[in-house]
Amino acid sequence: MECGGAGMDAVPEGVLQHILSMLSNVRDVAACACVCNRWRDCVPYLPALFFPRNAFDAAAAAGGAADDAIGRMVGAVERLTELVIYCPFSMARLPSWLAARSATLRVLELRMDAAADKASPDGRHLDCIGLVANLEELRLWGVSLTAAPAWGRLERLRVLEVVGALMQDSAVKDAIAACPNLTNLSLLGCECSGTVAIELARLERCRLDFVCANNCSLLLTAPRMESLEVQGFAWITLRGGHSLRRASIAKSNGTLYNVDTGNLPDLDQLSLRGVQWSWAAVSSVLRSASEVKQLVMKIEFCGDLNTLQPFPEVDLVEFFNSHPKLRKFEIHGAMFAALCQKNSLKNLDSSFLIPCLEEVLITVRSPLNAEQKLNTLESLMKYSVRLRKMVIRISQMKNCHDAADDFFEEICKFKYMNYKKVRIE
Repeated sequence: MECGGAGMDAVPEGVLQHILSMLSNVRDVAACACVCNRWRDCVPYLPALFFPRNAFDAAAAAGGAADDAIGRMVGAVERLTELVIYCPFSMARLPSWLAARSATLRVLELRMDAAADKASPDGRHLDCIGLVANLEELRLWGVSLTAAPAWGRLERLRVLEVVGALMQDSAVKDAIAACPNLTNLSLLGCECSGTVAIELARLERCRLDFVCANNCSLLLTAPRMESLEVQGFAWITLRGGHSLRRASIAKSNGTLYNVDTGNLPDLDQLSLRGVQWSWAAVSSVLRSASEVKQLVMKIEFCGDLNTLQPFPEVDLVEFFNSHPKLRKFEIHGAMFAALCQKNSLKNLDSSFLIPCLEEVLITVRSPLNAEQKLNTLESLMKYSVRLRKMVIRISQMKNCHDAADDFFEEICKFKYMNYKKVRIE
């Protein structure tokens, strides 16, 4: 068969290979390979293959035809650097595919939940990944990691992402120890208990989202880390966070009892979220983040164990003196209420200024203590010499009594008096 039309016939071989190299979806690759011999001859030079979830119908997958097709295509692409398989496949065939392309393969992504019935429950099905010693990026979906896989040492692996895994803390430690040069680590939607201990000298970006049935703790040592997102842990210890610039710490259920980060001199952005934190954990992070420029606080309650308590009083003057570089501040109801106590301005003197604050977003959920809340809004407006925008968000106001209406009316008056800067949502 010859290519139809003179247009593509006139394209030089190198240009044709470059154009077809942009294909990765196996359906597109198969369609192009059927056009003519010249196009088929370009298949060995493709850099990537992507098998989407619907690459094969259910009958083909059940009958083994899908595995045969995957094997043929992987075998045909001699310079394969990236392999992504989302469709159902047999774990028994995976080792042969990886072995065939171990010399060139650099990026591997596997959706293994569809093959869970064929996978060993202790994680031994992951051992074959060790065949690809030069792997640089590895992403796994729906795996079981209750025993450390025998990968050997993946010295060149820089990116590791595991999504939706059942884990044992010792297996996590051993698996990560096999990848000593990671710069990006993501463990998302994972289930674990006990202590997750991670020590990586070159780690720069880390995302840990754990669904913990029991209280789980994190011990993280990463002296080069610049970005950290943590969710689900009750105790958090960070060692070597001197390079950290962005941090997000959250716990959507249960209590976060303790956060120990040490000093964070380069921190620019900090987000604290959750239903319940102990006040010791909140104050520890705030003390460590004295240089922070953007701060988001969305914590509903304080208190230990099952006792939900409001925040204690927070002196507004002391708070801003402790965070002099703060430019953008987002405050949820509990923190705002803590700043609005009667003694909040007891340390006020003539020299007090909020020097860098430019934007503030305040969520108000109750008309209680209305006078102090208005005084706090006025103080933020008065002493923030660079303030450009204040957004007051009235959210889920619990009290439908006249006090709520009166409070909202006062907020509106405040808005009209400062109409260039204040907006109500």
